[in-house]
Amino acid sequence: MSPSTQIVISASRRTDIPAFYMDWFMKQIKSGLFKVVNPFNRQVSAVSATPDDVHTIVFWSKNFGPFIKNGHGDILQQMGYHLFFNFTINSESKLLEPKVPPLTERLHQLEYLCNHFGARCVNLRFDPICFFKTAKGRIENNLTDFTVITDMAHKCGIKRCITSFMDHYPKIKKRIQSIPGFHFIDPDLHEKIKIVLSIEKRLGEKNIPLMTCCEKDLVAALPPSSNITNGSCIPNDFLVEIFGGNLSLKKDSGQRIKSGCGCKKSTDIGSYHLHPCYHNCLFCYANPVSDHRRPDKRDSKPPPARQDKKESTERKAI
Repeated sequence: MSPSTQIVISASRRTDIPAFYMDWFMKQIKSGLFKVVNPFNRQVSAVSATPDDVHTIVFWSKNFGPFIKNGHGDILQQMGYHLFFNFTINSESKLLEPKVPPLTERLHQLEYLCNHFGARCVNLRFDPICFFKTAKGRIENNLTDFTVITDMAHKCGIKRCITSFMDHYPKIKKRIQSIPGFHFIDPDLHEKIKIVLSIEKRLGEKNIPLMTCCEKDLVAALPPSSNITNGSCIPNDFLVEIFGGNLSLKKDSGQRIKSGCGCKKSTDIGSYHLHPCYHNCLFCYANPVSDHRRPDKRDSKPPPARQDKKESTERKAI
């Protein structure tokens, strides 16, 4: 395949491959092929995974521990792949994200990725921003550790931070029904503006630009003095700047372009059903209402696809 027709592999918006499925991923890489099930029409397509055909692999994760421990990045680079990382690091909250590692461990992972692969190859994603009310009647949020996170990001040389506010999908409302007195709160536009401007100011002190994920209306309402822009978690133009070569610079029509998604064309090789995520995040848009358990042999056949109409395109990732 010529450089102009190379692809970007997204691994993955649909699940956390670096945390749970790297053995499967590496097996497919070595075979030179991924068989991908379309989450909407269930059609299966073959995706070439050879270094000649793949320009960059973009990994998305909340836990790069297994990826780092087993040296998968080094192996992939030795095989000829370029690597880029979307690392979602939110504040420590066992209520919101019960199965992710402790924050200190995740920050060490961030430091490793930046030192080992280069800070330019890492997007910091603080996503999503959540506001909620507990049974005690207090309104809380998940911004409590943001300064600690950005201090480490600055130390590591991070230059891209992407954020968004939580989307209130019906499945999330069903998921929280079992928690007495708990409910998520959606701040109004004026409050969201105040929040992101405060975040922008803190990041500005660290020389880290702030971008948003699918927050077009919010960005449009910001004052002219703000430099917050619509973000691109898969930035093909930036990947070409880092690694050279040629890539399509068209926006990904499968994403929420009208909502401000700036992601460029890529091929996602994950599966909601074949690769369930076990982080069990309370605000997750991808997982079903009930918590996932580890699969066994009886789980080898995926259930029929079920998709809310409002979720007809993929939203935000891990």
